[in-house]
Amino acid sequence: MPSPAVITMQSLCRYYEMGDQLVKALDDVSLAFEPNGYAAIMGPSGSGKSTLMNIIGCLDTPTSGTYILNGENVAQMDDDELARVRNREIGFVFQTFNLLPRLNCLQNVELPLIYAGVEPEERRERAESALGRVGLQDRIAHRPSELSGGQIQRVAIARALINTPSIILADEPTGNLDSTTSHDIMEIFSELSRAGNTIILITHEEEIALYTKRIIRLRDGRVESDERR
Repeated sequence: MPSPAVITMQSLCRYYEMGDQLVKALDDVSLAFEPNGYAAIMGPSGSGKSTLMNIIGCLDTPTSGTYILNGENVAQMDDDELARVRNREIGFVFQTFNLLPRLNCLQNVELPLIYAGVEPEERRERAESALGRVGLQDRIAHRPSELSGGQIQRVAIARALINTPSIILADEPTGNLDSTTSHDIMEIFSELSRAGNTIILITHEEEIALYTKRIIRLRDGRVESDERR
């Protein structure tokens, strides 16, 4: 019997009013993501992929439709409820890394646990474990300025893993990296997928999307194709 989907979206719409025009950023999108899924969302500028990412990441809510995340309908939640779900269910990895320069690797990875009220000893143990998963156990005392771009992104991935989220949501995670480093980062995501993590990538790079098991293409706010590989 198949496991229930981590994410189920039905007839999702996100409209914006711009002057006297109604912009349909998402228009009747229905998608589901299963546990251990590994998917890329692609599309040209204006296709709706950033809007979809914001809704998946509980950074925005749809105009209409349903978004069920692990049994909870988050489409109707207020900002406080969305923040709670984000901290518990979603690990973010961004193109710009978003690390704090004055903190070392360990401290950057610990941050979500501080917000969650986890005790210092447990924070350190979990942060060291997460850094070990991305091969940076020997860099825990280094600050971002002392690391390469690839190492910085590994720290960001470790931080995304720290709360054992249901989903890792990565927005153009290789956008600031050279091709060799991009390959190394995508190999980490592939390893995490094999270990059971659900990973959703937003990317415009075909060669990056090919690392995943599923490619969803958006155009004009709609799903143009949904290919499982």
